[in-house]
Amino acid sequence: MSDSAPSSKSSRIVSWGLHTYWRFSRGMTLGVRGVVLDGQSRVFLIRHTYVPGWHLPGGGVETGETALDALTRELREEACIAIDETPVLAGVFFNRKISRRDHVLVYVIRRFTVLEEKRPDREIAEAGFFPVDRLPEGTTEATRRRLAEILEGQPLSPNW
Repeated sequence: MSDSAPSSKSSRIVSWGLHTYWRFSRGMTLGVRGVVLDGQSRVFLIRHTYVPGWHLPGGGVETGETALDALTRELREEACIAIDETPVLAGVFFNRKISRRDHVLVYVIRRFTVLEEKRPDREIAEAGFFPVDRLPEGTTEATRRRLAEILEGQPLSPNW
């Protein structure tokens, strides 16, 4: 896997445009992220094509969709992973980097099925399991904080 992330101007413009649209079209935005942990002390991470860094898989909760439905959908789309039992809610975090109205629900998934190997597509440049003590270069600070809170008992931050 490569550690380099595309940083094209058009990708940043698309990302800015989507966030601007969401800001004005929705009162509050809600996202979900999954901390998918396997039995070998590895966590599943993704690297997007449009924003730098390695992240926990997830995305926005759509109108009429439950948070767990969104998590299930996003894990299938971004990771090719199916959830085998109800995940545990690890926390709710305010994501001021997106907007003054954005919150992220983080769930821990320990029982799951890998449906197939996730191959790169228009949204996901790379994806895979990584040892939690050897995360890839470029893993975001928010991802590192969530893992420390869940796995090391660090105090829960209210912010993403």
